[in-house]
Amino acid sequence: MTIRGTFTGLDEAGRAALREGAESYGASFTETGTFTCDSSLSAFTFRCQVPPPPEGEEPDEEGWAALRATEALEAHGYPHRVLRLAVTDMRGIKVRRKGRGNRGGRPR
Repeated sequence: MTIRGTFTGLDEAGRAALREGAESYGASFTETGTFTCDSSLSAFTFRCQVPPPPEGEEPDEEGWAALRATEALEAHGYPHRVLRLAVTDMRGIKVRRKGRGNRGGRPR
């Protein structure tokens, strides 16, 4: 999940924590989530890894994932406003690997 938003009413302690966290984590998808922010700490991108629900238990998987990601975002305790949510189901992504002896993507 990727959540884009803006911070609203951050205090100095919150700003300091965000600066420190952004320097130590970088942009990665974790279950607790990580932030990347602009230099003014007004806009953010929150990345969160949400495991899928148990097979057959949730008909709306995207809605379920959005709810779990929003809960992870809110657990950080920063006042915010969500602008956009994006769901990427990693089960549908195929990784193309380069074969041995195949340089530059062209067959020899």
